[in-house]
Amino acid sequence: MAHKNYLFTSESVSEGHPDKVSDQISDAILDAFLERDVKLGIADDSQVNTRLGCETLTTTNKIVIAGEGRGQFFRDIHGVSVVDREAITEIARGVVKDIGYDQNGFSYHGADVEVLLHGQSPDIAMGVNAKKKKGGEEEGAGDQGMMFGFACNESEVYEKNSFMPAPIYFSHKILKVLSDKRRSKSLADLQPDAKSQVTVQYVDGKAIGCTKVVVSTQHNEKSRNGKKYSPGLIKEMIGAAVESALPKGWMPKRPSDFLVNPTGNFVVGGPDGDCGLTGRKIIVDTYGGYAPHGGGAFSGKDPTKVDRSAAYAARYLAKNVVAAGLADRCTIQIAYAIGVAEPMSFLVDTHGTGQVDERKLEKILPQLFRLTPTNIRRTLKLNRPIYRRTAAYGHFGRAPDKDGGFSWEKTDLAAQIKSAVR
Repeated sequence: MAHKNYLFTSESVSEGHPDKVSDQISDAILDAFLERDVKLGIADDSQVNTRLGCETLTTTNKIVIAGEGRGQFFRDIHGVSVVDREAITEIARGVVKDIGYDQNGFSYHGADVEVLLHGQSPDIAMGVNAKKKKGGEEEGAGDQGMMFGFACNESEVYEKNSFMPAPIYFSHKILKVLSDKRRSKSLADLQPDAKSQVTVQYVDGKAIGCTKVVVSTQHNEKSRNGKKYSPGLIKEMIGAAVESALPKGWMPKRPSDFLVNPTGNFVVGGPDGDCGLTGRKIIVDTYGGYAPHGGGAFSGKDPTKVDRSAAYAARYLAKNVVAAGLADRCTIQIAYAIGVAEPMSFLVDTHGTGQVDERKLEKILPQLFRLTPTNIRRTLKLNRPIYRRTAAYGHFGRAPDKDGGFSWEKTDLAAQIKSAVR
């Protein structure tokens, strides 16, 4: 029997966290590839030019970019695919500058950038390249694996259209509020690196408030009047901002339940304080541990790679099931084999909250939204330069953008699903 009264904790990290710096560099490079495709008119929904699997490592004044791909930043030299290293280097520096790193140990202008991108393996390309099928061409999946999508309505009373678990949603929101205040200079002594952790209390299965909130945020050593910062001073500085990110009455009542920089000073941070890697924050990127994750990372991967695109599709379908009022919670799993267009399996689980038989949803959903990589890419319009914005503060629970960003967060399929199951 499922718990009804419990505590659940999720964490988030800011755009200045070393792993997120790496994710953003990888996705900014992907965006640059896709933007060139758009300008050349070769990024329409009928074809894919860019292929990219880009990994980034960041450490003390060092950025290493590796992986494989094809596209407008590669050129053929004597039969070898060579990347434009200078252009990729400038993209990386631009990301670091935008995040706000200009410190002795990690600076946008001082860091050494090493670019090790090479051409895509012909064996992988052969499996993914579109093949003629009945009704048109279909690309094969870029890799094997299983992907999960999840949605729930528990936070709707506080945040409309998020359809996310409360712990991860508000962990993200706390850090986004602090980032906005750092950038606006209202909290100018904060630095880019930060982490949050929120413990939510559930009563009768409903989220009612926070029992613990933890925030660790990098800061200047001294204030502008020369006073050395302590955890108490940082707590006093950010307390109102943190409370503003939470629903009214959710902030822990006891001061000891709001922890700020528990280890003491947090002056040395970012990649100078800890090595960063692309794809190391997959639980932060998704549902905060509240729902399953297949294991594949998102950032730096073009939309032929189902680790990313199928996870977006699964979220899209799960969110529309919940938005249609057919369940309070919905998990969807999709599995693929490399080079094969059609999924190996498709599962819907409404966790005992469903209004219709899950087997009916398993039949109807793939009919309304074909789960081949080609159709996912075309329907969600994933050939656009929309990815760097996903690489901090979560890929899900965000508002769809006018330019097509976060298209998987739309609920435009809900009415069709509801009608189809009648």
